[in-house]
Amino acid sequence: MKKYLIVGLGNIGEKYKETRHNIGFKIVDYLAKDENISFETDKLGDVCSFRFKGRTFILLKPNTYMNLSGKAVKYWMDKEKIPLENVLIILDDLNIEFGTIRIKGKGSHGGHNGLKDINDKLNTQQYTRFRFGISNNYSKGRQVDYVLGEWSKEEQSILIEKLETSAQAIRSFGTAGLANTMNSFNGK
Repeated sequence: MKKYLIVGLGNIGEKYKETRHNIGFKIVDYLAKDENISFETDKLGDVCSFRFKGRTFILLKPNTYMNLSGKAVKYWMDKEKIPLENVLIILDDLNIEFGTIRIKGKGSHGGHNGLKDINDKLNTQQYTRFRFGISNNYSKGRQVDYVLGEWSKEEQSILIEKLETSAQAIRSFGTAGLANTMNSFNGK
């Protein structure tokens, strides 16, 4: 049975729960709820899994904080014997319009500290990223406040639909493959 490691990046703690930077956690939380499963705290993160169309999806929320996510990703890849091509990292992206999905099979960290650490720990950039656009609606010098800020009321009203689309994209990644998923979901 093929296994997939789906990693939602975020920061642990109530203080960060509803922030834009935690969209990775929010997406895997949504998928877990949709599959009627619950996360359990394990080594280096909260983990749960489900089966869909003959595949096993392991959902991970690293508890190492965003900037040290690589250690958790590496540990769970090794523990579950998951090949690099079956790893999907979900993160926020300031350079993409709010709610827009961009999935790519490789690429640079683009200034994202979570990806920098994953690149370092895995010693490669050849893994799939699922970038969720959070837009760049902040004033000069306010990037950190914006990223660590909570969703606006308008964003919250749109988010539910975007979370459902994100869950569909994750299932597609495991069942239809990267190329088909990119064609079906990029720009949505």
